[in-house]
Amino acid sequence: RSTFDVAVVGAGIVGLAAARELVLRHPALRFVVLEKETELAHHQSGHNSGVIHSGIYYTPGSLKAKLCVQGAALCYEYCDQKGIPYKQCGKLIVAVEQDEIPRLKALYERGLQNNVRDLKLIGANEIRAKEPFCRGLMALDSPYTGIVNYRQVAQSYAKDFKEAGGTILTDFEVTNMEMATESSSENEDGLKYPVVVRNSKGEEISCGHVVTCAGLYSDRLSEISGCSPEPRIVPFRGDYLVLKPEKCYMVKGNIYPVPNPRFPFLGFHFTPRMDGSVWLGPNAVLAFKREGYKLLDFSPTDFLDAVLYSGLWKLVLRNLSYGLGEMYRACSLSAQVKQLQRFIPEVTVNDIVLGPSGVRAQALDRDGNLVDDFVFDGGSGDIGSRILHVRNAPSPAATSSLAIAKMIADEVKQRFEL
Repeated sequence: RSTFDVAVVGAGIVGLAAARELVLRHPALRFVVLEKETELAHHQSGHNSGVIHSGIYYTPGSLKAKLCVQGAALCYEYCDQKGIPYKQCGKLIVAVEQDEIPRLKALYERGLQNNVRDLKLIGANEIRAKEPFCRGLMALDSPYTGIVNYRQVAQSYAKDFKEAGGTILTDFEVTNMEMATESSSENEDGLKYPVVVRNSKGEEISCGHVVTCAGLYSDRLSEISGCSPEPRIVPFRGDYLVLKPEKCYMVKGNIYPVPNPRFPFLGFHFTPRMDGSVWLGPNAVLAFKREGYKLLDFSPTDFLDAVLYSGLWKLVLRNLSYGLGEMYRACSLSAQVKQLQRFIPEVTVNDIVLGPSGVRAQALDRDGNLVDDFVFDGGSGDIGSRILHVRNAPSPAATSSLAIAKMIADEVKQRFEL
């Protein structure tokens, strides 16, 4: 049986960033990353929009705001160091209706409170100068926003981790965590590495402490370890459209709507990609499988987990008209294009093709509230006190990954006295 001081469960961008930070801080200790897939950054980290967010939207003083602003600066610095390509193409948050302007101005004030760089409000003529095909009354201009391939960033974290002496075990789906039996704890290794982590094939490793960064499965891993099942993860699938290559000239940078606080999700936006393509969307509909990227993907366990959770029904009933609208748009290409035409009237159904999908691990509490900020917790007792769960790492977790990693490493040092 292999022994490690700390095991990190989950090789998404947050898990890999945390593992990298831990091994750089504690080079004398042995670290392992456990990943259930055969490749790294396979789920949320490899299915996101690729935006390096600047930190405008988030509540001042929240972890989201603080970690995003720090994380964006660290992300650009890291990409420069490693030669990872990115584009600082900027973002316009565009008001197309008069009643959106007060919300846009409030967003500008929030961005200033969050210390977002180079923000300014611009008028219709300046919108045209930056985005010739975009129509709007006023926009919030964020030139510090960029794009990058986060799967490439995550793989670079993994390379750093391995070069510093860390171990990555793929095809290792964690199904059980427990304290070693008395007989195995009698020797020195049993006392030093008392947590036994097993996978679905019956293989196991022993470790002193565990950090879980499991995204879509964060609540289930918490339950496996005897910790709290709350907050629960409810998966929402986002389907993108893609502009046809010959129409990509219509979009230069990110174009976003003014968020409506009455609705739980952001709405359709235009996102340029590192490969030159432009993604449009996404929508947000309940996924019937936690890793279900296709319309007909279905898991009875995941479906029942979601629909039997009272928190989901409270969310649905509070946002019924919005939810029905999202379901309608998911089935109607013309309805999605209508949303896009609010910003770029020239876009037509003939200019787009169906694109990829992602699944968002949305944490919900039992009152039906979206858990908006990062949640870190552990448990009590022999095993709970040896585990740190990253329960909720919502967007902008990829942007914030290096800043989150520093926070996780601080928390690990404090909790586990490394």
